[in-house]
Amino acid sequence: MKKEFEQIFELCDLVPAIIQDDESGEVLMLAYMNRESFARTLETGRTWFFSRSRGCLWNKGETSGNFQNVVSMHIDCDSDAILVKVKPMGPACHTGNRSCFYRRVK
Repeated sequence: MKKEFEQIFELCDLVPAIIQDDESGEVLMLAYMNRESFARTLETGRTWFFSRSRGCLWNKGETSGNFQNVVSMHIDCDSDAILVKVKPMGPACHTGNRSCFYRRVK
């Protein structure tokens, strides 16, 4: 992992990662990264996350084929969130919706 980004995991083990379509700007999903998933994302160029419910790493698209190819990664000003801009290879949501944010509240 790039040394300048190590600080993001100093305060907590899991950091929220906002996944955004690089072309449209649409927010596709929110997931969590730990040091290992962050490093694997940098190494492979595809998104990796830590599943809080399963307690393990997962590669987005590994079972569905809906991979997310990373265009760029950004750390926010407080170093407590990650923005990942991607080229999605299919829907982001496990329901088949393009974005996990398809349910409008108001």
